[in-house]
Amino acid sequence: MRQPGDRAPAPAPLALVQDLVNTADIEAGRDVLRTVDELAAFCAVHQVPPTALTGADVARARRLREALRDACQAHTGTDLPAEAGAALAEQFRAAPLMVTFGPDGRAGAAPVPGLSGVDVLVAEVGRGVLAAVADGTWPRLKACAAHGCRWVYYDHSPGGRSRWCTMSICGARAKMRAFRERNRPG
Repeated sequence: MRQPGDRAPAPAPLALVQDLVNTADIEAGRDVLRTVDELAAFCAVHQVPPTALTGADVARARRLREALRDACQAHTGTDLPAEAGAALAEQFRAAPLMVTFGPDGRAGAAPVPGLSGVDVLVAEVGRGVLAAVADGTWPRLKACAAHGCRWVYYDHSPGGRSRWCTMSICGARAKMRAFRERNRPG
């Protein structure tokens, strides 16, 4: 998925998470996860194994998306709302992972066999989050600090202190607002 300001996308473990959250572009008012067909297309593009999906699955995917957005917002120094934490726990409880081992002995995670519907997508998202936690990159997946944006981006900056999806758009707007506030008469 194309990123604002041509920012590089998240690395592989987090690309699915980033793309899922960004199916809703808050600033542009676009949502590409409204129907079963759109959810199926998203899963196909991200090589999530095909399974029968329902309207209830679309609603769950959208709840997961927004709870993940809140989790990414928490990486910018705000608290994760309790309801978002509870929603994530509920989602991942319904889509468990199991520990797997490769021929070289390396451990990994995989969805438990027999999952269906949106649980397959939820488990794959969980696998990406766990891989990112293991390699230390999870806190770098952030939601833009601009309230009207909240686009999820991967913070590639050396210090991991980026606040906006793109400095040229959201960052510039914030700096202009701050400048006007400082220079307001009275």
